[in-house]
Amino acid sequence: MDRPANPAEHAMIAAAADFATNYVAPKAAAWERQRGLPTDGIRPAAAAGLCGMLLREDLGGGGLSKVEMARVMEELSRADMAYAFVLIVHNNFLNAIAEAGSPAQRERYLPAMLSGDCLGAFLLTEGQGGSDAANMTTTARRDGDGWVINGAKAWVSNGATAGLLSVYAQTDAALGWRGIATFLVEADLPGVVREAPYDMMGAHVMGVGGFRFEDVRVGVEAVLLPPGEGFKGAMAGIDLARANVAAMCCGIMANSLDVALAYCADRRAFGQRVADFQGLQWQLADVATDLHASRLMAYRALAAIDAGEPAAVPAAHAKKFATRTALKGVAECMQAMGANGYKHEYPLARHLACAKMANYIDGTTEIQNVVIARDLLRPYD
Repeated sequence: MDRPANPAEHAMIAAAADFATNYVAPKAAAWERQRGLPTDGIRPAAAAGLCGMLLREDLGGGGLSKVEMARVMEELSRADMAYAFVLIVHNNFLNAIAEAGSPAQRERYLPAMLSGDCLGAFLLTEGQGGSDAANMTTTARRDGDGWVINGAKAWVSNGATAGLLSVYAQTDAALGWRGIATFLVEADLPGVVREAPYDMMGAHVMGVGGFRFEDVRVGVEAVLLPPGEGFKGAMAGIDLARANVAAMCCGIMANSLDVALAYCADRRAFGQRVADFQGLQWQLADVATDLHASRLMAYRALAAIDAGEPAAVPAAHAKKFATRTALKGVAECMQAMGANGYKHEYPLARHLACAKMANYIDGTTEIQNVVIARDLLRPYD
């Protein structure tokens, strides 16, 4: 890091480290075996002050900067990136309501979300659109004093247990992205159909799944961002999301390296410690270098976001590099441990699945290349 943490930040990071060590790490393997998080899974995080980290203190939040929250998420990811991702989605949703919501919306939703009684989820992606988020077929039709929503959403993180949904819907297809609005939809409303979570390679704690909306009626008070602002709101948050994924990848790399080093320092073969073989030392040294570079990129992007500077390209570089190196680095750490690295008694298999998932969420690696290439070619347009 290129700056020291302040005392409040130190306290929050210490609290996150304690929570990760004593709550998340002992339970993470069981959550994965059970294919999901218990319905009360974030209440302990809320009690530890890990919900509403970006919110102003007068709204009951922690008042952290984007950099500070990412450092907390990196610490949590050392235990389980999937659980950290559940919390980053929830925290960003809380902040979106605090910043864009009406006083009535804040009063209605923030207390339950801060306590962990209600989990939030963003519903932007659709099956036919994938990374083309503006290719949206979910519709919201004005009807009397409210709106009627129809359509389907896919790849919804927190979908398995979310109680409040931020639903992006097209109000006028002729307007393209300018017709997209954002609605706050309670998951138990008539016509909201929660589909079964996906059976994936790993990261089942994230509860990724889909929703269908069958003539779901909401009032005008459910509008969080009106037509013309909904899609812009989604894109405004994407740089932060990508930089946070990069920071969380640093957490899984750091923990994988720690586990591999401890194992290799203890394991003996051919009359010496495995850690004394130069080939293995260099293998792990490369992981350490990639981790260092990933941290610099991630927190450079986050610092730009905090400063209000353009961050699309730094965030794209950070996510592209950190997700690639995490996937490679975790695999290298597993290899250093031999076949034992493949066992579920160690966290590396769980980290490997999360590293692969990180290559898809908040824009694939290929989408990051699109962002970077456009910036490279701008002077030649």
